[in-house]
Amino acid sequence: MEHPEASNDELHFNNRIPLDELKGAVDGIKTQLGKIIIGQHDFIELLIVSLLARGHVLIEGVPGIAKTITAKLFAKTLHTDFSRIQFTPDLMPSDVLGTSVLNMKTSEFEFKKGPIFSNVVLIDEINRAPAKTQAALFEVMEERQITMDGHQYNMEYPFMVLATQNPVEQEGTYALPEAQLDRFLFKIKVGYPSLTDEVTILKTHHDRKFDLPQEQIEAVITPETLKKFRSQVQEVLIEEKIFNYIAQVVDKTRNHPHLYLGGSPRASLAIMNASKAFAAMSGRDFVTPDDVKRSLAPVLRHRIILSPEREMEGMTPETVIDMIAQSVEIPR
Repeated sequence: MEHPEASNDELHFNNRIPLDELKGAVDGIKTQLGKIIIGQHDFIELLIVSLLARGHVLIEGVPGIAKTITAKLFAKTLHTDFSRIQFTPDLMPSDVLGTSVLNMKTSEFEFKKGPIFSNVVLIDEINRAPAKTQAALFEVMEERQITMDGHQYNMEYPFMVLATQNPVEQEGTYALPEAQLDRFLFKIKVGYPSLTDEVTILKTHHDRKFDLPQEQIEAVITPETLKKFRSQVQEVLIEEKIFNYIAQVVDKTRNHPHLYLGGSPRASLAIMNASKAFAAMSGRDFVTPDDVKRSLAPVLRHRIILSPEREMEGMTPETVIDMIAQSVEIPR
């Protein structure tokens, strides 16, 4: 008798928030990216979750595994502007945010907007720029505005930062400060493709000849539609026991013997928002413990710091996150 009741509840939930259009758009983005990007399903799914949850993304992986091209093509699936900033050691904050220039006709200073004034901003090798330039991103990532010469300039809707970094080549790089890392909803680790996927990559490149990948991607979502989808995600239900589950997991990161630094309340909010997006993408308007579990690693891996002893032993943040997830009772 439980199954009919469950299906009735599901019908009730589906009627409360119509998620068919959202699911269709998500499938549309995956289809468009699937024309060019082989494999990397988790990477693409986490990008879409971040978009729905109003989050920024840090993408980490070795060179040549399609981090940058995936981010560029993802931006192409949206009817929005896109800009790319290559971070280098000599990059200044004004090169990112913009600067005041004297207008000779009016004899007044005018603010010339920098490349950060776009909708989807790809920052390549974010850890190549010094702390001063990285700090220029603090306000714009958190508040979606910048303050220059006493004036406030707001970003156009939507605004999303996709930043890449290479974990191997550390010469000439500057580690991102914790306050900067905390502003990214997810840190996505991108690995090598499987052998089967690599064969497919070779074939598709051979078949495509010299056609540009960008020309094969069509826009799927407009800013107006995205605004509607995001408001639907915010309406997704979370029960009290799920709130407690999220809070318990994050609290354990603050008291864990293997960790030097745990997650902040911003981490709890990130898990909650990501869980809502996962639920909506699955066609549900209520969050399950599985949605929370899927959010834990990408939300927490860049927010926790291992104790020096555990780091020397080769332990990873993901190992500790998994230990914590297993130690907290899953709500029924």
